[in-house]
Amino acid sequence: MKVYALIMAGGIGSRFWPRSKEKTPKQLLRIIGENTMIQNTVSRLSGMVEDCDIYVITNKVQRNEIIKQLPQIPAENIIEEPFGRNTAACIGFASIIIEQKEKDGITMILPADHIINEVDQFHETIKKAAKFAYESKGLVTIGIKPARPETGYGYIQVDENDHMEDIFKVLSFAEKPNYATAVRFLESGDFFWNSGIFIWRVDAILEEIKLFMPDLYEGLEKIKKDINTKKFENTLSTVYGLLKNISIDYGIMEKSQRVYLIKGEFSWSDVGSWEEVYQLTPKNGDGNAFIGKVFTEMTADTYIYSPDKFAAVIGVENLIVINTPEALLVCRRDQAQEVKKIVDYLKINKFTENL
Repeated sequence: MKVYALIMAGGIGSRFWPRSKEKTPKQLLRIIGENTMIQNTVSRLSGMVEDCDIYVITNKVQRNEIIKQLPQIPAENIIEEPFGRNTAACIGFASIIIEQKEKDGITMILPADHIINEVDQFHETIKKAAKFAYESKGLVTIGIKPARPETGYGYIQVDENDHMEDIFKVLSFAEKPNYATAVRFLESGDFFWNSGIFIWRVDAILEEIKLFMPDLYEGLEKIKKDINTKKFENTLSTVYGLLKNISIDYGIMEKSQRVYLIKGEFSWSDVGSWEEVYQLTPKNGDGNAFIGKVFTEMTADTYIYSPDKFAAVIGVENLIVINTPEALLVCRRDQAQEVKKIVDYLKINKFTENL
């Protein structure tokens, strides 16, 4: 059983504006710790997947920086999408490339920008999931037991009566809930946070794409036919532009009867907003976390990022302050998910210097 890794790294991390931009998105930044998020993701695979079997799928704007940050991975393994078409197309495209090496190889699908501690437990979870996926041809996702009623994550419901060891049959997927629904999910005990990490055989996911997304499968077959030929770039661009923009969750996981969940017994965060960064960063006695030269007075429970110039914050609490040479963000911590609206505004008004 050969294991491959596919790291999805094409997003722009709009909730992390003004630090995260199209050319330098969240996954290519040092958000927590000394290394960038994608470097930490690759490092986490050490001892489990060979460097030559790690693939990254991204876009033209970010590809060169990813090659620079990950010199241990062969440049040909940094796959470039001609257009962003969400995770179903992205995973399908990468799968037909990995299929060239091994049709029944196990692929783990990983977002580039998550934080996972307890790496040994993470490895054990992946090994169990890979063994099950290889033997059953099931589609396995990792679920995280909710620690709080979180409204920023998707949820997965399992059948507690249908399981083998730590692997459960999935009953349903739920989108990011409102607070009352998140409380209900937490109390029910059979809902887990959707980590966005998947483990499956290449042939298994392609079979499900053929069954539930025949248009995508047809497009992938056209692309596959021209891999390693002079027509490849042209075929890829032509076909990819016609693919449906849909997530793997909507397109496959919510429809397939082969979906299973394994409980992830490790701490995890998708670091989806500045509020998550605040929660993960050490704080002083007033509950403040900051990076840079910062003065605070009568300020509490606030995250301040200002490495390039002095910042003074007085008489506030529960704020996010992100101060860069190009832009300033000030928002309440409980509104951190709304930061993405700024990026939409900048695009509409063509303020491209801030993107």
